Amino acid sequence: MSVRRVMGIETEYGIVEPGRPGANPMLLSSHVVAAYAAAVAGGQPGEGRRARWDYEDEDPLADARGFRLDRASAHPSLLTDDPARPAPPGPDADLSATDVDRPGVEPYDDPGAATSILTNGARLYVDHAHPEFSTPEVTNPRDAVLWDRAGEQVMLRAVRALAQNPAMPDVVLYKNNVDGKGASYGMHENYLVDRQVPFVDLVALLTPFLVTRQVFTGAGRVGRGPTGQGAGFQLSQRADYIEAEVGLETTLRRPIVNTRDEPHADRDRWRRLHVIIGDATSLEVATFLRVGTTSLVLWLAEHAGRHPEAVQSLVDLRLADPVSAVQQVSRDLTLAEPLDLADGRRLTALEIQQAYLEAVGAALGADIDVASREVLDRWDSVLARLAVDPTSCAREVEWVAKLRVLEGMRRRDDLRWDHPRLAAMDIQWSDVRPERGIYQRLRAAGAVELLVDDQDVARAVVEPPEDTRAYFRGTVVARFGSAVRAASWDSVVLDVPELPTLRRVPLRDPWRGSRAHVGALLEQCPDAATLAARLGVG
Repeated sequence: MSVRRVMGIETEYGIVEPGRPGANPMLLSSHVVAAYAAAVAGGQPGEGRRARWDYEDEDPLADARGFRLDRASAHPSLLTDDPARPAPPGPDADLSATDVDRPGVEPYDDPGAATSILTNGARLYVDHAHPEFSTPEVTNPRDAVLWDRAGEQVMLRAVRALAQNPAMPDVVLYKNNVDGKGASYGMHENYLVDRQVPFVDLVALLTPFLVTRQVFTGAGRVGRGPTGQGAGFQLSQRADYIEAEVGLETTLRRPIVNTRDEPHADRDRWRRLHVIIGDATSLEVATFLRVGTTSLVLWLAEHAGRHPEAVQSLVDLRLADPVSAVQQVSRDLTLAEPLDLADGRRLTALEIQQAYLEAVGAALGADIDVASREVLDRWDSVLARLAVDPTSCAREVEWVAKLRVLEGMRRRDDLRWDHPRLAAMDIQWSDVRPERGIYQRLRAAGAVELLVDDQDVARAVVEPPEDTRAYFRGTVVARFGSAVRAASWDSVVLDVPELPTLRRVPLRDPWRGSRAHVGALLEQCPDAATLAARLGVG
């Protein structure tokens, strides 16, 4: 009975070139990826980018409802398995500019090379016109926070590297989800789930939870509506872009529950739940709670047969109109507005979350591991304090912290919610540069609670988690990088000169390939040829 499962976070960072509003974001994003690759390779262009992403097992059009979307009818933004080019953004992005002819700036000759497989097991690449950091696979909420923080440092280093090169454009990166002009980009969570759980049961159990968890996972946003045209503040950055209950898309008609069935693991054993409704959060407690509580709800789904009454009590919380409820919760700063349930009852978002907390806690019982207890206790504490005084959660809940800063600015300068300075402050909140980002300043001042220390983050930038297959991937890239032709979440492809063909090392079980499984083996292998022979792929 544990919160422990294989999980990870993908974050698309907002990107701009100051003074050039028409700069092509796909080109800028390619520069970010290339700059980091060169920086970790000692500044030598081209080094560290030899390994490409292995698209062998990519299938973004497979739907968990039991069918596969026809490729000809799919929006191009769904085609993330095309090695010839990065997936374009959805219809809400502006890609009218093409500054590839700018003097001194060369685009990638091979857009498919706009990816780096890092020594910490992560992937840094261009996705939907944004630089994206996908964490390595981790097994617990604290490690999810740790490697998410490592991603922030990777992006910061890329920005610093670009700033030092006079031939490169100045780039600013934001860990947010909206650009203030109508476009939204994602922070996606991934959870490995037992495939024996029927997908329809996951939808029924998860929907009320995902709709209402924004009371503690929302990053806060100035403006209402896709373009922020309505004055005001709301809890979530993603709420105004959710348009469907269930669906395959991620950049248009974004759903509460995404149906992409691309497990990156043994398909007979697992599915990967791909959650796209959440906000990118900088506050560590918010990130911890987001992945921790979701993992516990998934645990309950996997053990529904042992706890049928608890599961049924939550399924009975079905909302009358889940999509409208997403926006309703996001715009209710009082946290007191009731939502209409399908059975005629009315409950607030906090009451629904309390029901999930109690059901999960009762199912887990008293004999649980430390990690699960930590999530339950924090969940309980935050919900209780949000119900009485939300400002008491300003060190843990991002929308509360952001609102406190903005309200101080409004009172000091007598500003209305539609004042452009507030919108600018909202964007500046998530600037990855410590000297510019508002969150970064709060962190330096000790105004937010931290769960991981800087030394551990620095280690996570270069080292992988030790308890998943990310350990094998990252360590092989670190030790035998010149022999790694390609890699993906579930394979590493070796190019050994002594062998006539490439050798693929499958990693279908995310729990294997850990330090406990392969640490001694890797230490005993002086080169990739020996490793291939020892693994039986030589």
